[in-house]
Amino acid sequence: MTQPPTPASGGLRWTTAGESHGPVLVAVLEGLPAGLALDREALQAGMALRWAALGRGPRARFETDTVRVLAGLKRGVTLGTPLALEVSNGDTRIDELPGLKAPRPGHADLPGAMRLRCRDLRAVLERASARETAARCALGGVAEQLLARFGIRVCAFVRAIGGISAPEPPGTISEVLDARSKSQFLSSDPAADAAWAERIERARADGDSLGGVFEVRVEGLPPGLGGYAQPTDRLDARLMAALASIPAIRGVEIGLGFAAAAEPGSTYHDPIQPDPAGWAGLGRGGNRAGGVEGGLSNGQPVVLRAAMKPIPTLRRGVPSVDLASGLPTPATYERSDVCSVPAAAVAGQAVVALEVASALRARLGGASLAEMRRRFEDLGRTDDPAAWPDDVAGLGGEA
Repeated sequence: MTQPPTPASGGLRWTTAGESHGPVLVAVLEGLPAGLALDREALQAGMALRWAALGRGPRARFETDTVRVLAGLKRGVTLGTPLALEVSNGDTRIDELPGLKAPRPGHADLPGAMRLRCRDLRAVLERASARETAARCALGGVAEQLLARFGIRVCAFVRAIGGISAPEPPGTISEVLDARSKSQFLSSDPAADAAWAERIERARADGDSLGGVFEVRVEGLPPGLGGYAQPTDRLDARLMAALASIPAIRGVEIGLGFAAAAEPGSTYHDPIQPDPAGWAGLGRGGNRAGGVEGGLSNGQPVVLRAAMKPIPTLRRGVPSVDLASGLPTPATYERSDVCSVPAAAVAGQAVVALEVASALRARLGGASLAEMRRRFEDLGRTDDPAAWPDDVAGLGGEA
């Protein structure tokens, strides 16, 4: 999947290539500053989370998602040039695998065949597969390491599977990460694991699949990232679009989300109040906005949720049509997961990290990490708003 040019000049740009059963996946990230020491062990550990939960299919037994750096580093440090990564595929039988006769409802099979006007469904599904997100997870791991140099952290966790919700998550990312490390589903509360495991095993026995909901949080963002000059600059739009780009995601919300539609403005909007620990001495009495207002980060934690539909490849089959004969038949079955909500959460963490890092990069600029850090320190955390000019004419910088 190729990302459109970043709306805000100076952000990150990335692209991926490769097929589900091709030799490798390849990812290229442009716009990194020079001087970022890349922790490859941490990058690999993050990739392993994609296969950590129950509900994955047979491919989990042999995929290692090994990441190899092809370009952009010298002695483990970024050069400020494009960073090229390779993610290995354990199954590389793209030329030998049989074609699919009946398209799977819910997948790109039939729309893709109609687009190409060709019955070779594998020519569509190999790239439309969620396997592509492994490349984005690798890039997201790099983005997370850049953000960490500024005290910014991103974390995703599972909130619900198959209609069963976990208890409300704890307040901070540190608490969430601690709980997530104890859950076999990357949940913020391991108390839900047993019910989820039972639900997944029942679906597996029935040849069925399950969806769910995951949440992504970002802590430590300065206010003012994103933009309002153009619709494509808006940080909330970019973050929600990033999550919606993950295969099988059917709904995305930020902050209170859809529930905000039922609230009056007097109770929904987060009060602004003095806060000595806040940016420019200001804080909020809540975070129903989810950390973004008017297209800009507001200094509060960013909170997003995404709803994932059940995987469209079912062992029991779904009614379809044989494209050659035109006769009704069950959709062709391809090896698949029963539930991949935890893996989608890992991909969600990656794409949000990429967008946030891109917004930070656009805001700060700078050729090197050291230059970025100097500019970050000058963003006004300790400002007194009373000292700001009362007219935009005062921003010219003249003495």
